[in-house]
Amino acid sequence: MAVTVYAIGRLKRGPETELVERYTKRLKRLKTTVRELPERASKEQEGDALLATIPATSFVLALDERGDDIPSVKFARLLGDQLDQGRDLAFVIGGADGLSNALRERANTLLRFGSMTWPHQIVRGLLFEQIYRAETILLGHPYHRV
Repeated sequence: MAVTVYAIGRLKRGPETELVERYTKRLKRLKTTVRELPERASKEQEGDALLATIPATSFVLALDERGDDIPSVKFARLLGDQLDQGRDLAFVIGGADGLSNALRERANTLLRFGSMTWPHQIVRGLLFEQIYRAETILLGHPYHRV
């Protein structure tokens, strides 16, 4: 079982990287790796590169402005259900122009972090925090307060 974040573009040194590193170190069960792909001329080319990289058997959760805005507990249950089935998780963060239609169609779930637009560097930090939060919910740890 693997949890991988596939992201277009490199995260440069700075507070966003520090945030990702902080939550990466805290993860126990949901050890998560990042696979960065270079920016391309179009979101279709980026989508093709992502689709070629993501294993066909992975459960794909793509971050997209048209996705569902779900509570953290529901997100944790979604991850837990997939992990209980032994499925690898693939989170996808597109480039500046978003995701291609082909990638959106491949995704098992489309998610968004509210209706505002966020820079993809910040989205990566938000995603790692939510993966950590999901882990703590699944383990009954008091990090998530209701």
